[in-house]
Order: sequence, then structure tokens, then C-alpha cells
Amino acid sequence: MHVLVVHNRYSSAQPSGENRVVDEEVGLLRAAGHRVGLFERRSDDIAARSLAGKAAVPFLVPWNPGARRELAARLRAERPDVVHVHNVFPLLSPSVLAACADAGVPVVATLHNYTQVCPPGTLHRDGRACSECVGSVAALPAVRHGCYRDSRLATVPLAVTMTVNRRRWWSGVDRFFCISAAQRDVLVRSGMPAERLVVKHNFVPDPGTVRTDGGEHLLFLGRLTESKGVRPLMAAWDALAADGGAGVPLVLAGAGPLEREVAAWAAGRDDVRYAGLYDPEECRRAVARSVAVVAPSLSMETFGLVVAEAMAAGVPVVAAAHGAFTELVEDGVTGLLHRPGDAVSLAAGLREVAADPVRNREMGLAARGRYERRFSPSVGLERLLEEYRAAIAARTETMGGSQ
Repeated sequence: MHVLVVHNRYSSAQPSGENRVVDEEVGLLRAAGHRVGLFERRSDDIAARSLAGKAAVPFLVPWNPGARRELAARLRAERPDVVHVHNVFPLLSPSVLAACADAGVPVVATLHNYTQVCPPGTLHRDGRACSECVGSVAALPAVRHGCYRDSRLATVPLAVTMTVNRRRWWSGVDRFFCISAAQRDVLVRSGMPAERLVVKHNFVPDPGTVRTDGGEHLLFLGRLTESKGVRPLMAAWDALAADGGAGVPLVLAGAGPLEREVAAWAAGRDDVRYAGLYDPEECRRAVARSVAVVAPSLSMETFGLVVAEAMAAGVPVVAAAHGAFTELVEDGVTGLLHRPGDAVSLAAGLREVAADPVRNREMGLAARGRYERRFSPSVGLERLLEEYRAAIAARTETMGGSQ
């Protein structure tokens, strides 16, 4: 199969789950013998633009005619079987869908977040869940609240592109890949075409090592932001420490806006270590040495790569009981779920997961089994090709019916 992947790569200054998913899917397809081309833009390149070029970027977010022309030329030259769209913000824009429509090429799109119904894509604002723009035509609440980067001005291009390109997305994509059933439910309720929204979970590579003992620490691995639940985690840990502790230290690895706050909180403590930003190999080792991985996100996560990575290593998870986490984690079987944002509930889960080594080991084994059945590369490849073929068949049937 010949696949052309369309993706605007996120800044390399911060780890990007979406970039990883794209790279790993491309590698998986190529390893299986499929031909995969890349049509990319890089957010890193914005810094090298002239002042005028930087000022023009917001105007390209809703529609980039240059990207349309360039992709159209690639499609004419290569004639792929299917185009797989990932992120188009900020330098590609939904104009890529027009190029695909002109060429008559089937299109699938992975929805990594909620940008179809929420300009910043998070369904989260001011420390709580927010769905004000879900089902809204103009996304005015997001502009009013300055939901993207706490700026009304920065939010405007996202709100405009969501408003003016809504129908183009819905009509120009043959198959939308939702990465969890929880995400699909939100999008169906928003009015997106249910018949073209399918659940295709992300896969994660087999780490090649599975935890063999009880582990030596609890691990938070991710961006240090309010939406990831870092503050409730710190509050829960302080409560545990005041009540005798969990018996193992907490390691926090990552970077982000709360980095200084986390480093100051951890400084001078024996029961907490702030590790900074791990490289991929350090991440794998840290996960495999964990009693449990902690995912206390306040946002309605669309998937949760760190959860699947823990399961791949045979490590249970303590996660917030909302969004995709409720379908990834079997409460009491492969991990524990806690009330989102509730430090008391989270502390109880951390205490419980560390208190019983035998039960912890059983949950780890169950987590590994669930990974092999649901989130392994072989399962990921099978689902990916299945949905590519469905999109191609749908486009062929539509074209045949219109003749």
C-alpha cells in the first residue's frame, strides 16, 4: 500500500506524544513493506522566519494556499492509495483537504485531541473540564476566555479555523480515527458524522523489558502542567507523607510551566525526586522500575500513551477516572482509578497500590496481558490497514455511485 502522511510537527522544545505516534506508525508501516511518504511542516521553522513571516503565521492557520498547491503537486506525481492526516496546525491548515479532494484521493485523519470541537483541543479551562464550545458554531467562548495560551488574540485563529472549516473536515475525510471511545462519544454528541468516526487506539512499541520485581518508586512521567494533575499529586503526596508515607519515593520526570514549582517542592526531600526531562531510554528504564505509574490528569485525555507504556512493561497504573483512562485501566485489575482532581482519593490509590506487593504483581501481569491484546504493534498494524482499506472502499463506492 502507498500511504502519504500529512503532519505539522510540534516544537521539539517539548516532548510530543503526537510526533511519537506519527513516527512510530510510519516505522510500523515501512517495516511491514508498505510505501510511506511524508508531507510535513515543522513548528520549529517559525523561529527562522522574518518578522513579516512570523506575523503572517496566524493568517495561515485557517487556510494556507501554498500548502494546498504543494500537496496537490505531490498527489499528482505520486498518486498514493490513501492520505493520512494528523496535525495541520499552524503551518498546513485544512487546505490540505482541498488538495486531496481535487485529486480524488481517500483521506483518513487521526484526531489526537478535541480541536474539532474545542479550539485549544483540551476540553479544559481554569483547572476544570469545559465543554462550552462543544456544539457551538463560532467558538466564541474560547475567544472570550482566551483559552489558547491564555490569550484572546492567539485564540482567534484557532476559533476561526474551527468555525470556517467545520464542514470541510466533515465532508473531506472518509474515516476519522478516534483514539478512544470516550473521545468518540464527545465528538458524536457535538454533531460530527458518527458513521465515519471509528475507534483506533494508539499502539506503543514493546519495550523489550518487563518488570520482574516489585519496583522501587512511584512514577509521574509527563508534562508539568496544571492540566496533567501535578498539583493534586503534590497535595496527595504531602498527605501521604504526613500519614507515614507510601514506603517508596515518588519520582517526577518531565518539563513544563510548573517545573520550578515542582523542583522547589521536591528539594531537600528523601521521599520525592524531581528527575527533569528523561530521554526515551531513560523513560523505559524508569517505567520498568516502577511500583506504579501515576496519571492524575485533570483533562479528559483522548488516550494516554504513558498508561499504555506502563502496561507494556507489566506495571499497574493509578489514573484519574475519566476520559480514555476508564477504558485503558481496568479498576482493581490492571490498576486503580481515583476521583479526578481529588487529592484524598489519589492518596488512597497510591497507598493501596504500594501496600500489597502480591496484588501489585498480579495487576502488573494483567496489565501486560491487556497490552498484548489491545495496544501492541501487531494489533496496531492490523487496525491501521483495516481502516485504510475501509476508507479506500468507501471512496471507490462513492465515486462509482456518482458516475
